[in-house]
Amino acid sequence: MRLTRCQAALAAAITLNLLVLFYVSWLQQQPRNFRARGPRRGSATGPRVTILVREFEAFDNAVPELVDSFLQQDPGQPVVVAADTLPYPPLALPRIPNVRLALLQPALDRPAAASRLETYVATEFVALVPDGARADAPGQLERMVEMLRAGGARLVAAPVASANPARCLALNVSLREWTARYGPAPAAPRCDALDGDAVVLLRARDLFNLSAPLARPVSTGLFLQTALRGWPVQLLDVPFPAARQPPLATAHARWKAEREARARRAALLRALGIRLVRWEGGQLEWFGCSKETPRCFGTVVGDTPAYLYEERWTPPCCLRALRETARYVVGVLEAAGVRYWLEGGSLLGAARHGDIIPWDYDVDLGIYLEDVGNCEQLRGAEAGSVVDERGFVWEKAVEGDFFRVQYSESNHLHVDLWPFYPRNGVMTKDTWLDHRQDVEFPEHFLQPLVPLPFAGFVAQAPNNYRRFLELKFGPGVIENPEYPNPALLSLAGGG
Repeated sequence: MRLTRCQAALAAAITLNLLVLFYVSWLQQQPRNFRARGPRRGSATGPRVTILVREFEAFDNAVPELVDSFLQQDPGQPVVVAADTLPYPPLALPRIPNVRLALLQPALDRPAAASRLETYVATEFVALVPDGARADAPGQLERMVEMLRAGGARLVAAPVASANPARCLALNVSLREWTARYGPAPAAPRCDALDGDAVVLLRARDLFNLSAPLARPVSTGLFLQTALRGWPVQLLDVPFPAARQPPLATAHARWKAEREARARRAALLRALGIRLVRWEGGQLEWFGCSKETPRCFGTVVGDTPAYLYEERWTPPCCLRALRETARYVVGVLEAAGVRYWLEGGSLLGAARHGDIIPWDYDVDLGIYLEDVGNCEQLRGAEAGSVVDERGFVWEKAVEGDFFRVQYSESNHLHVDLWPFYPRNGVMTKDTWLDHRQDVEFPEHFLQPLVPLPFAGFVAQAPNNYRRFLELKFGPGVIENPEYPNPALLSLAGGG
């Protein structure tokens, strides 16, 4: 059936009226002042920046004001609010296509792409905007984009005029040492990290090439990853204003937010493999094992702990526990009149570093077998495991006829005590393990013993310890470091 001209005109008029009615209805649902905002101020080809809001507390925030302030500058501004789970109480966000809520935690009823932030970002740049900031000056994001395009920095930031505006920091991240070190920025406003509130702009491809792009706290996680890659951040001097009604206005809300932020930071640092943070003022904060927790690595196979395969050395918390245990054990032995000396890799560490070898996982001491009876803890260990008043565990090792002192019942970092006895001027023992340094040696190396700095205290060591070490390990061992089992993994060449 053919339509007459009159019927076609009527159908077109009805369609046009429906479109107008739909537009008016949509416009009436927008936030106050939205209809009078005027033309878009983005580029002729569309917005180049997505506003990404990740750092906020669901229980108390100013996210709706933040979002509305950017929409007032550009009604078509893409905005993504990212949360692990659906915020509660619900966020009062405008229901328009360019404002989206991204839930990052996977759920049974959503496709995998719905939990990936890349799904929601189609622009070249991303601006990470913290809760409590707002926009009030046209073109501020575009100026940050031009600054980034000018080169010299991979990130550009502008402080927020809050109670804690951003400032520059230096940041050195050593994965091998499991450590992050903060300090004053020598070349501000170019810096490695920021402390405080800031809007941070970077290319979307750079953000999504990070292993944990939106881990919280966002500032901590972002700058650990960018500093490790050598990406500098340029801090501008033109701030974004703070929210008119700042979030976390009550003491209880601030206390709750700070408590949750500390827990998130600790979880994030552990997940990223950071066990020690040295803050700008020199304070140390530990995020690894303790006396109440297991050590950071499991059973060692082939004298090669798992972390060496990850191109890391002994976690600093483990080294701290080993130093504490060694100092304590030496104090007990000295008080009891037990003759002891640094053995094996521990003597090598003392000769080379004045400390435990950075990749070692235990401490070795030799003792005179005839002195074992002088020590109450060793006598007790002959009959079974003994936990002393400091929580250290003294026991006979299951691997052979020697003693082991563990840091605690939970944490099995330990000092091994190897009983030797003289036979025809040669020191020998009853248990031998398949280690290249596990050999007999002349007793004259122990007559006399000499003091040697080790692990923060002074321990006893064989005299002429260089010859002693070369007898056990081979010539040049002090000057030529190597992993304990180079057949499995070599310091110079990897596995």
